[in-house]
Amino acid sequence: MPARFLDRHFDYIIAGAGSAGCVLANKLSANPRHSVLLVEAGPADSHPMIDTPKGFAKILASSRHMYYFDAGPGDTGKSSGETWIRGRTLGGSSSVNGMQYQRGHAEDYDHWARDLGLKEWAWSEMLRIFLAQEDHALGPAEWRGVGGPVHVTPSSNRSELMDRLLDAAGELGIPRREDPSYPEGQLVSYICANIHRGRRWSAARAFLDPARGRSNLTVVTDTEVVGLLFDGARVSGIECIQAGTRRQFRANAETILSAGTINSPKLLQLSGIGDREHLDSLGIPVRHHSPNVGRNLREHLIFTMQYRLTGDYSQNGEYSGWRLWKNALYYALTKKGLLSTSPYDITGFVRAHPDSTRPDCKFVSAPITMDLSKWEGFHKQIPMEKEPGCSIIGYVMQPQSQGTVRASSRDPRDAPKIVHNQLSHERDRKVSVALVKFMRRLFEQPAIRRYIDHETLPGSDVKSDDEILAAYAMMSGPGFHASGTCSMGTQEDSVLDERLRVRGVSGLRVVDLSVFPTLVSGNTHAPVMAVATRASELILEDSLA
Repeated sequence: MPARFLDRHFDYIIAGAGSAGCVLANKLSANPRHSVLLVEAGPADSHPMIDTPKGFAKILASSRHMYYFDAGPGDTGKSSGETWIRGRTLGGSSSVNGMQYQRGHAEDYDHWARDLGLKEWAWSEMLRIFLAQEDHALGPAEWRGVGGPVHVTPSSNRSELMDRLLDAAGELGIPRREDPSYPEGQLVSYICANIHRGRRWSAARAFLDPARGRSNLTVVTDTEVVGLLFDGARVSGIECIQAGTRRQFRANAETILSAGTINSPKLLQLSGIGDREHLDSLGIPVRHHSPNVGRNLREHLIFTMQYRLTGDYSQNGEYSGWRLWKNALYYALTKKGLLSTSPYDITGFVRAHPDSTRPDCKFVSAPITMDLSKWEGFHKQIPMEKEPGCSIIGYVMQPQSQGTVRASSRDPRDAPKIVHNQLSHERDRKVSVALVKFMRRLFEQPAIRRYIDHETLPGSDVKSDDEILAAYAMMSGPGFHASGTCSMGTQEDSVLDERLRVRGVSGLRVVDLSVFPTLVSGNTHAPVMAVATRASELILEDSLA
C-alpha cells in the first residue's frame, strides 16, 4: 500500500464496539502486556438521549448513531420488506435498544452443545458467565448474580392495567415471577432492564468505561473498517477509513470481527472469504471458499396488537404536551419517573402452540399505543394515540426460517443485500398464528376484560389463519435480534469452528451475534455479552497453547 498510509501494531484488534466488542476490549486488555485496539465506525456515546432510557426513540432517528438497512422478502413466506436498524456508536445496539435483560433458556445452549457438538457452549458454562456478569437489584439467587459489571433493575413503572394483565396470564395457568430470568417453564413478570439509577446501562458503560484508563487500550471512533489485511493465509490486521483517509492497523496476535450480524459477513465477503460463486460475481478474488458466510440468517418477527380501553388506564397522555415536559423536568432533576424506565413494562414466555414442549413465544406489553397511521420511518418519532390504549407485541422465539446477507458490490460503502425470508418455514407460520390467538385469549380473561373496549390492531375481523398471516405481511417487523450469518459449528463448511476461529485462514475470529447457530429465547443483548466473555476465555487459552 502507499507509504502515506499510517501503520501501527497491536496484539489484538477488535472491529466493532458493540455489545461484544466492549466486553472483548475489557477482557483482553486486563493483562497490561496485551495491547488492544477497539475500532468503532460511529461516534462516541455522548448524546444525552442515549443515557435517558425513554430517549431511545430520539436516537433511532439519528443517522449519525444508527445504521438503516433494507431487508427484502424471499420467494416464499412474508411478502413485504422491512427496515432493519443497528446502533452505530460506542456500545453499538446496547446504546439504542429497549434495554431488556434476558439470558435465553438453558435448552438454547444445551441444544448447541448436545445436538450441534458445540461443547464449549453448554448451559453450565454460560450460566457461570451470566452469574458473574450480573449485578441484579433483586439480589442473589441460584440463577441470578450480584456484584458484576452489568446492572439489572426491575421496572418501576407499575400500573393497575399491567397488574391486571399479569392476573389474566395467571388465569391462563401462567405463573407470575419477579424475575423474567427464572430458569424454568412459562412465566410472566415485570421487565428487568439494563438501567442503573435512572440511566441506560449499555455494554459501553459496563465494560468499556472501566477500561478506558488503561494505557494498553486504544479506542478510536468514527473509523470504518473496510477490509482485512493478509500475510499469506493469515489475517494480519484491518484497513479503515478515518476522516476520509485510509489507514491500516496490524495485529500481532489476532483480529476479531465484532461488527454484527450484517457487517461481519459483509467484511468477510469483501475480503475474499465467502461463497465462491457470489464472490466471482462481484469480481472479488477468493481467498477461502466458505459457502455459508451470510447464510443462516435468523430474526425474531414481531407482531403488534393494540386495544382501546374503557377508561383512562393508559399512559398515552404522559408523552405529549405539558405532561411530557413535566416528566422530562422530573427526570432531569431526579433521574426517576416515566423517562427512567424501559419502553415496555411486563413480559411473558409462553407455549402458544400445543405441539411445543417448552415456551415458544415471548410477549411484552405496556399501557401505551402509538398512532401507526403517522408512521413515516425511523427518521421521525411516532406520536402516541390521544385516546387511551394498551399494546402488546410478541414473537416466535426459535424461528426456523433462514435468510441471507450478501455484499452487493466490491465497494464497502454499498449496503449489503439482505433477504429476511421471514415465515418461509411452516413451523414459524403455525406458531406465529398461535401467538396472535394466545395474545387475544390473554385480553379476553376476566381479570382484564372490563378494561378493554375493543381490539384496534389488527382488528377483530382478522380471524382465520390465512387472514392472520396476511396481517403479518402488512404489519409485522424485525425484533432487531438478527443472528447466525457467521455461525459456529463442527462441520467443515461451518464459517467458524467451535472456538469462533474463521475456517480457512488463521489469526481471525468473529465474536458477535452472527456466531449464534440458532436464536436464543428472548432478547439478545445479555447473551451476546456472555458469548463475548466466553470467547475472551478461549482467545486467552489459545494464546498460551
